[in-house]
Amino acid sequence: MSHCLQNSHKTPPLSSTKPQFSNNPFLSFSVNSATQLLKKQIKSQENILCCLSESVARTSLLALVSASLFFVDPVLAYKGGGPYGSEVTRGQDLTGKDFSGKTLIKQDFKTSILRQADFKGAKLLGASFFDADLTGADLSESDLRGADFSLANVTKFNLSNANFEGALTTGNTSFKGSNINGADFTDVPLRDDQREYLCRFADGINPTTGNATRETLLCN
Repeated sequence: MSHCLQNSHKTPPLSSTKPQFSNNPFLSFSVNSATQLLKKQIKSQENILCCLSESVARTSLLALVSASLFFVDPVLAYKGGGPYGSEVTRGQDLTGKDFSGKTLIKQDFKTSILRQADFKGAKLLGASFFDADLTGADLSESDLRGADFSLANVTKFNLSNANFEGALTTGNTSFKGSNINGADFTDVPLRDDQREYLCRFADGINPTTGNATRETLLCN
């Protein structure tokens, strides 16, 4: 009797077996979902970093190109013709620069200092020399059709055998001491005092148009 009671009060041993969760389908699904979500977040961050890197690279390249254009030598900037490089030929000191034989169509030389600059044989159709200083510059044999010389100082510049047809010379443009032998002044609007001065020594025939300088100036 006593023996039975003693046995009945024994505490059953605790199980040493650890709980198994590997077969729990709900837990397995949660772990997989969390893993996939983490992978997506990492992928998203990688894409963001990649885009930022590309953006920084583009910005750096643009800054480098802009700097190279800003510091380009004025004599090289016009290569390719047209208005290219106008930002470094306008309002600049280009004294004595060599532009001979170059294509400078519609080039902008407004307010620039071009003393003794060499434009011999250059194509300068529609170029602007507005208020520029061309004292002693050589524009012989150049194509200056439609170019703008309004308010320009063209004292002692060489215009021999140049095609000056349709060029603008409005304002106080002075041709004092200039060489105009063989230049074609067809349709150039000149003041009476300008025309009278040029007709004093106008001579020659333009080799390109075949027109006599005096005739294009409408000299008496």
